[in-house]
Amino acid sequence: MSDFTLTTLYPQIKSWLDEDDLTRNFHYTRSLDRSDVKLYLKIKSPLVLAGADYFAATFAALGANPNQFDFLRNWEGKEFQSGEVIEFPEPLAFNIAVTGERLALNLLQHASSIATWTKKHVTVADKKNIKLLDTRKTTPGLRSLEKHAVRVGGGFNHRLGQSDTWMIKDNHKSCLGGLEGALKFFQDQGAFYNSIVAEIHDLNELKLAQTLGIKHVMLDNFSPELILKAIQMKNPSMTYEVSGGIKFENLESYLIEGVDVISLGSLIYSAPRVDLSLKFKPL
Repeated sequence: MSDFTLTTLYPQIKSWLDEDDLTRNFHYTRSLDRSDVKLYLKIKSPLVLAGADYFAATFAALGANPNQFDFLRNWEGKEFQSGEVIEFPEPLAFNIAVTGERLALNLLQHASSIATWTKKHVTVADKKNIKLLDTRKTTPGLRSLEKHAVRVGGGFNHRLGQSDTWMIKDNHKSCLGGLEGALKFFQDQGAFYNSIVAEIHDLNELKLAQTLGIKHVMLDNFSPELILKAIQMKNPSMTYEVSGGIKFENLESYLIEGVDVISLGSLIYSAPRVDLSLKFKPL
């Protein structure tokens, strides 16, 4: 029986494998040795493992038995130290291993980088029990992988797509009649269960949001001092999200009581690269 988790990834995996254009050189692919090799994943920097499903799906899409990667998929979220070596319990045909190696590693490395970076932020934010969110500032084509990696690192997802939650942004307000006009536009969408989040840029706009009955606000590019003033105005039913200008170096200054969540696009786009490699040995 096929693994549903992996098979849902196959179309995307196939499009990425097509970038190597191996069908153009049939002689090369046909000539590859099909004998088994032993695989070793070498950890070259401390990391939180993420993206194991994508790693497994790459080789499974090329014909490998997906069950032989279950051990790695069960280690999703596990922390590893530099110098550790993960030995794969079952061998893999060389032609499959060498064809999928680079793509599988790229996906595993990218996801692990984001999970590791997110974990570092979450460890700080947990001291004040404030949740960390990602944003839609993702790499086109990789949003699912990147947002999954944030969750593996202990963070939370903001929106997977624009219509998950309606978010009133500055461009909506500019073109739809200000905060009140934009609010009416989204209310008129008829999406009964969709909540509305409003991007707020100053205290006067925050007062207007309260008057309009908006419960969820994102305080955009507020300084810590301005956040303290906003918290004094906070209604018990409101949710305060803080975003803009926040990075690891200044994160602690935004961990203010009364803030519910902090969203950082940098969890994804600024994640330092972890280092790992995949080695083969003939049997």
